[in-house]
Amino acid sequence: MAAAFDASAPTYDDDLHHVTIADQLVRGLQPDPPPALVVDVATGTGFAAFAAVALLDARRVVGVDVSRGMLERARAKAGRDDPDGRIEWRHAPAVPLDLGDGAADVVLCASALHLIGRDAVREWRRVLRPGGQVAFSVPMAADFHPSPEFRRLVESHLTIPADERAAAGIAAEAGFVAARTQITAPAAGERTRRSFLVWAQVPVAGRR
Repeated sequence: MAAAFDASAPTYDDDLHHVTIADQLVRGLQPDPPPALVVDVATGTGFAAFAAVALLDARRVVGVDVSRGMLERARAKAGRDDPDGRIEWRHAPAVPLDLGDGAADVVLCASALHLIGRDAVREWRRVLRPGGQVAFSVPMAADFHPSPEFRRLVESHLTIPADERAAAGIAAEAGFVAARTQITAPAAGERTRRSFLVWAQVPVAGRR
């Protein structure tokens, strides 16, 4: 996995699909007050992490990825996109996360759940505080046609969802509530490659 994304790092930012998903995921969140800690899992070159700083005014962001090449690209952009140095870049796996129970306000995962698998969703539930929010994307089965090389990276125990109900069910199965979904539109000029965007919340004791 790491080697594959190290190889794709130099051109990863050229794919507007990833930019679109990260931006829409972050814009769909409504944290109040601004989050103290946002965790961007499988951050890649940092699209969602940078959006968390710009759009959510997050005080601190931890961007985690197994690819050193991707993280090098993220760090190269940080002087421009994170001038206050709010983002900490960690070379680490998606599961487990080196964070305490209930430590985070928001967890993001753009364009990567089908690569890191269903166990990651339960890990997000662990590190989020009561009332904390998760935002992730997952490909739509009808549009998911990976190459044989890429398909070998896809987690076999995560079924690619066919509809919004199945996409929301990924969050519900891990104990999240109030799941809502949206389908992305293709970026201008790109082939049809729709994804489900999912937002959900950790339950708060005493609330229904």
